[in-house]
Amino acid sequence: MTAKRPRLVVSTGAGISAESGISTFRDAGGLWEQYPVMDVASADGFARNPALVHRFYNERRKALASVEPNEAHRLLHKLEEHFDVYIITQNVDDLHERAGSTKVMHLHGELTKVRALDNPQLIFPLPSYDSPTTPESVIEGHRVRPHIVFFQEAVPMFEPATEIAAEADIFVIIGTSLVVYPAASLLHYVRQGVPVYYIDPNPSAVPDGVTVIRATATEGVKKLYQILVNKNSK
Repeated sequence: MTAKRPRLVVSTGAGISAESGISTFRDAGGLWEQYPVMDVASADGFARNPALVHRFYNERRKALASVEPNEAHRLLHKLEEHFDVYIITQNVDDLHERAGSTKVMHLHGELTKVRALDNPQLIFPLPSYDSPTTPESVIEGHRVRPHIVFFQEAVPMFEPATEIAAEADIFVIIGTSLVVYPAASLLHYVRQGVPVYYIDPNPSAVPDGVTVIRATATEGVKKLYQILVNKNSK
């Protein structure tokens, strides 16, 4: 009988995608400087000017075609050879999937999909990265909006994410601050005694019991891979 593999739950944020060349909102030169955040990423902004919001996410989707998963993404996939890996990501790109990861939960939605305005449960994958939408776009009889969780909206996948975090045998945080929602909140659901690793080049506010790997996402996941695989093989 094959032994059950340990469940490795990984929470990822903008830092892992930034190393693939995806501009983040908060960094200098990032997307916040080009667009007022509440105009393009809030429920109010979408209500005021849906055409602008569609155009903004069309641009981001098209840019996604020009980047590739990095070593951190690829090694997280490779860890599936040894662990039951679940990825909970704040990122709206598809780099985890393109690297081969098979269990990916997107907390904030996905650039490559849209959803029906009249039924949030109806989610439609777009045929390509260069598939622009507008407020007039209709798919299967439904007007659509970007499949993105805007500011001022609930995060519908957060509760399922907490359930996954609660089942972790190992929990890892990459590319996001331990003081920023939702990654910090997920940590509260991890069972006491479960090993927690935090990969960050400049960590701050680290809770007791968390093992810090002071490195970028790519370098940190290389170190994490060696640590976890060596422990698991003993």
